[in-house]
Amino acid sequence: MPARFTALVDSLPATVPFVGPETQERARGSAFRARIGANENAFGPSPAAVAAMQAEAAEAWKYCDPENHDLKHAIAAAHGVAPENVYVGEGIDGILGLVVRLLIAPGMPVVSSLGAYPTFNFHVAGFGGRLVTVPYRDDREDPQALIDAVRREHATLVYIANPDNPMGTWWPAADIRRMVDGVPDDALLLLDEAYAEFAPDGVSPALDPADPRVLRLRTFSKAHGLAGIRVGYAIGAPALISSFDKIRNHFGISRISQAGALAAIRDPGHVARVRDEVEAARARIGGIARANGLVPLPSATNFVTVDCGRDGAFARRVLQALVGRDVFVRMPGVAPLDRCIRIGCGRPVELDILEQELPAALEIAARG
Repeated sequence: MPARFTALVDSLPATVPFVGPETQERARGSAFRARIGANENAFGPSPAAVAAMQAEAAEAWKYCDPENHDLKHAIAAAHGVAPENVYVGEGIDGILGLVVRLLIAPGMPVVSSLGAYPTFNFHVAGFGGRLVTVPYRDDREDPQALIDAVRREHATLVYIANPDNPMGTWWPAADIRRMVDGVPDDALLLLDEAYAEFAPDGVSPALDPADPRVLRLRTFSKAHGLAGIRVGYAIGAPALISSFDKIRNHFGISRISQAGALAAIRDPGHVARVRDEVEAARARIGGIARANGLVPLPSATNFVTVDCGRDGAFARRVLQALVGRDVFVRMPGVAPLDRCIRIGCGRPVELDILEQELPAALEIAARG
């Protein structure tokens, strides 16, 4: 007998927001030579984090600490907040799903940007929310338009990433501060700061962690180089943070993941070294793009979005040609953002491959 799905689930398509490089490699029958499409930190995690995870592997017969106590306290200390302001979850993606589950019933409006991070939209659809989108403005999310939509739709939840994925652009802290001030008292701003460690000074605002109108999201996937262990965290008002205990997976962060993240956050020097590597890679990607007649957008992330100068169909041909030449990249999915491709800050050897293969990919794409 078929499973008896709820009417909501029965109405949804089975989708995966991102087609992983492994999926593409299986379809191709070969591995990529340059894996520079998933915004991963190719420079890797702190050696201290690797050692901590190796040591903890022998203890994997034990359940993890369901309170994430040590990690939560270390995160709180790093950000100058109380442990009661911190929730540790299964990456930002997992936290997004829990927030939507907490706040959104079927039919309720949720505001985001057209073309923004698709996993958030996936969760909104999964809980029956009605997604309301506003367009990007000059390749950046539009804070005022988002707040206007919240007020117009009487929305409970609004999402923005600063710095942004997929464009790599950003708003100064003062603009985000004004956006928070504009959030109605009965709404919540999800401020996704996954790439904050790569941004210049003056991008992350000082916000009151007790403000119930904003929930900041951070991750160990990017600057800490630990995408594979799936650990993220939220900083917010204690009443909101404690509400996660109503619905979270209490054993969701493994012992090995907790150990790796704890060692990582105690090694800020490694993040500083990664920042230097990323800055050099961004400059290299920009130079490669310009040498081929393309325009790199300013970036505050560990990737560079490159304007291919034509429409989405042309950019997709460029992407497909690069994939065909063993270079894994991605691109935004919504016009006019889809005139671009997105290139991760890979290691020098991977950027050497990009430099070798991009001219031929552009030639293939130009032929249509």
